[in-house]
Amino acid sequence: MFAGPLAWTEDLTVRFGRRTVLDRVNIAVQPGEVVTLIGPNGAGKTTLVRAVLGLTAPDGGRVLRRPNLRVGYMPQKLSVDQTLPLTVRRFLALWRPVTAEQVAAALEEAGVTRLADSAVQTISGGEMQRVLLARALLGEPDLLVLDEPDQAVDVHGQAELFNRIAQVRQRRGCGVLLVSHDLHTVMARTDRVICLNGHVCCSGRPEDVSRHPEYHALFGGHARDLAVYVHHHDHAHAEDGKVVHDHDGDCCHG
Repeated sequence: MFAGPLAWTEDLTVRFGRRTVLDRVNIAVQPGEVVTLIGPNGAGKTTLVRAVLGLTAPDGGRVLRRPNLRVGYMPQKLSVDQTLPLTVRRFLALWRPVTAEQVAAALEEAGVTRLADSAVQTISGGEMQRVLLARALLGEPDLLVLDEPDQAVDVHGQAELFNRIAQVRQRRGCGVLLVSHDLHTVMARTDRVICLNGHVCCSGRPEDVSRHPEYHALFGGHARDLAVYVHHHDHAHAEDGKVVHDHDGDCCHG
């Protein structure tokens, strides 16, 4: 069995014209790990994601992936022709040959089975994000790549979505690479944070990054006001998102 990361970069550099968007960036995503990219607008987060996916070619360095790596990708948004009479079920079958059973299983895992026969044009932004998560799961990914999955989603919807992502990670053992602007969500829901601003400013566990001077320089007062909750994985999440604790000898929950 192949040991080591699922995907990683070595001194990755990307330029658009004369502008260097990514400068010698080194990251890695391990199996079963949630890694979150944060940084200001224009920091190169989406470019880094596209490079990891093989959609943007490096100008220097390289991107490496495990042999036969299966990747599920959830883009920031996906435009759908509003004139097409397209149900969610048919929408999920557009990109790859899938069975009805596979579509049903992906919808169930994303928590949107009830939307299977709804018109794509009629569902909410939060529901569409869940449908895009189901689409990403159809290929049985080893690595799940999510570019701002919480955009256009209210606070309650964000909690539900990230609970689903946590369940997927726990059930499948896949790695997760995601981009987010919500610092509270990032610090509570990730194993490792990479702070990006054209280069890697700092990286590590959320509680360590939250104390790093470069993190504070980028996010200012908002970073100082942020209380970091360390998310210990001594529990699972039920289908409704509630925590189910594993009460073994080391558990400190009542």
